[in-house]
Amino acid sequence: MTTLAQLKPRRPSGRPVWEEKPSRLGQLGKGTVIAIIIAVVVVPLWVVVVTSLSSTETINSAGGYVFLPREFNPSAYIVIFQGGQVTDAVLVSTIVTVIGTAVSLSVTVLAAYGLSRTGTLLHRPILFYFLLTFLIYPGMIPSYLVVTGLGLKDNLLALVLPAAVSAFNLVVLRAFFMGIPTELLDSARIDGAGEFRILFRIVLPLSKAVTAVVGLFYAVGYWNTFFNAVLYLDRNDLQPVQRVLQMFILAGQSPTNAGAGTVVHLPGIGYTAPPNLAIKMAVVVVTLVPALIIYPFVQRHFTKGVIVGAIKG
Repeated sequence: MTTLAQLKPRRPSGRPVWEEKPSRLGQLGKGTVIAIIIAVVVVPLWVVVVTSLSSTETINSAGGYVFLPREFNPSAYIVIFQGGQVTDAVLVSTIVTVIGTAVSLSVTVLAAYGLSRTGTLLHRPILFYFLLTFLIYPGMIPSYLVVTGLGLKDNLLALVLPAAVSAFNLVVLRAFFMGIPTELLDSARIDGAGEFRILFRIVLPLSKAVTAVVGLFYAVGYWNTFFNAVLYLDRNDLQPVQRVLQMFILAGQSPTNAGAGTVVHLPGIGYTAPPNLAIKMAVVVVTLVPALIIYPFVQRHFTKGVIVGAIKG
């Protein structure tokens, strides 16, 4: 009697299709797709950087954005960093990012650890409160009334406190903490360790990957903060760099000491005035550089921190 397994055709190698070596056509197709994706990401960045380092003549001859560099002209960067509004904005964004990331990471770690220990006081109501924020958001007007009612108008804390805790990051950390064996924590308690000692000496060292990724999420969020600055900050000296970028590029305003026509002296070139487009692209580069510098150091933790942290528990 012939069975179904005998009638089913077998592959020559006897291995499943997903274990087979890809064909040349398949490799070529994958390489083409990857090359297109890389080009879509890299080419705009290349154009922005090259344009920011170009002179007025080069930009005029190219009709706008420059793809092929002809000279090295850093006058746009000299103009925006000679003590004007862009320099102040970079300093403000750096302060907000450092302080905000430290505050958010501390609060999120403490809350996630407390909520990962089932059976603690008011565990379920507090967890439900955090999860409810996924579905219900208070809106712009109530948030504005709360922030202004607390006296945070024209205060850098208005960029930190409203975004201090992300429910998504808290859930990711909580899931990872719940995956740590309870026997390990119970043995530490038997030896006399308190909750804070367990958290800082056992839990956090085992959670470096997910903590680094959550810290990166917070840092990028604070560096890119924009809308809260529009709502809560009216003073020009407190504007973050993303807000300055919006005013300079979208609204057409020129930040103080960063307008076209400012003359700078470059060795070997002489006195030159950077074009307005080069200054705009230089501000864009300034906003991108910190994330490009930090990300490679955290990238190796990305998959382990997010995927494992989201699945465990």
